[in-house]
Amino acid sequence: MPDRPQRPNVLLILADQFRADHLAAAGAGFVRTPNLDRLARRGVRFGRCFTNSPVCAPARIGLASGLQPVRLGATDNRAFLPASTPTYYRRLRESGYRVGCVGKLDLAKPDGYNGRHGDRPCVFGWGFTHPCEAEGKMHAGNSPTPRGPYTFWLAQRGLLATFHADYRRRAAGGWNIGVCEDSPLPTEAFEDYWIGDRAAAWIDAAPDDFPWHYFVSFVGPHDPFDPPTEYAEHFRGAEMPSAIAPAAADKPAWVRRRSREFDPAEVAVSRRQYCASVEVIDDAVGRIMDAIERRGQLDRTFVLFSSDHGEMLGDHGLYAKSVMYEPALNVPLLAAGPGIEGGRVSEAVVELIDVNPTICELAGLPPQENIDARSFAGILRGETDGHRDEAVSQLTNCRCLRTDRYKLIVSLNDTDELYDLREDPGEQRSLIDERPKLAAKLRARLGARLIEGKWLR
Repeated sequence: MPDRPQRPNVLLILADQFRADHLAAAGAGFVRTPNLDRLARRGVRFGRCFTNSPVCAPARIGLASGLQPVRLGATDNRAFLPASTPTYYRRLRESGYRVGCVGKLDLAKPDGYNGRHGDRPCVFGWGFTHPCEAEGKMHAGNSPTPRGPYTFWLAQRGLLATFHADYRRRAAGGWNIGVCEDSPLPTEAFEDYWIGDRAAAWIDAAPDDFPWHYFVSFVGPHDPFDPPTEYAEHFRGAEMPSAIAPAAADKPAWVRRRSREFDPAEVAVSRRQYCASVEVIDDAVGRIMDAIERRGQLDRTFVLFSSDHGEMLGDHGLYAKSVMYEPALNVPLLAAGPGIEGGRVSEAVVELIDVNPTICELAGLPPQENIDARSFAGILRGETDGHRDEAVSQLTNCRCLRTDRYKLIVSLNDTDELYDLREDPGEQRSLIDERPKLAAKLRARLGARLIEGKWLR
């Protein structure tokens, strides 16, 4: 075989509903993340990465396309990625990369069948050469019959009925806080453990004649918070940070309707179970990194870790996401690999979609025209400290602009909000009536961001 110039491998690990403040490397002493902390020490941890939409499908559509999700009409979980929209996966494939995945993609969420092996035809159209598209947590648990590779695997082992019955019970009792009990499945059958094992096996077996990009997409720590018992035991009775108080009167009416007064003891249990679910992912990351090291590829593999959005976890009396407050908006972002000096923390404002052109640049591809995302590879190389002046995010009923200090949230037919995050990091006191000039300035910036370049495309 003729010699080929070595091109770097790229591993992207994405969690589902992982808060940025639940990394020990970020100061969270109540959670166990030794493998992610090791990745942070090897590279750069970004403290201000924000999702472009705090809900699964739009965030992932934005990441795949490099576009603000709203440009594709993606503002809720009924969204799908149009087949005609280029993805960075396809760009990598067309430049000579093997492009694999395991886990949740959510690029065609309205179609609920992923195929026995996770290789339904549309996945190849998105650019994957070696797909294993698995079901998300509720997607997997809501059907008594298999919907994708994970539930087919459970069915083969006689575990699907147990899993489905457990999720039906949780749905009746409340997904997030109502039923925070351990999974009835053995540890090795828990989906994030299963995903980690398959990712490590893929890397172990991948031929080395072509570079690879592998997308590992965990389904946790998304609710229900149902970790395997051996992980949950690590946090029984552990002290947890208190939740931010329920929504105040200056919050929009739609937020106040969602907000509830929870028993602090119940909130603490949910947070312990969430931390245990985080540890499952961290252990899986360790197994994946061990596989790269076994192959002798650590010195030519870029590794990035992030999440599609965060989780409110009782803050403001809320659970899940679909709001613009920091626990749902701010996501972790770690990046390490060849030429990246380790042990650094960047406070540059970054959007989740920016992972798209960054991976392409690290892989040696030229910049893609007509996308909204911007590469932050210059920060990784130590060439610059800055990136964006602000981040934007949008849902069907609200949108926000987040600068390094301020956040403006504009709600459809409801109260707008303005927070000084330096003075009020918990977003407990809106300044919308006290700072009208600042609010007007930020509204103009938000409007400009959401239409920038659109008419030229």
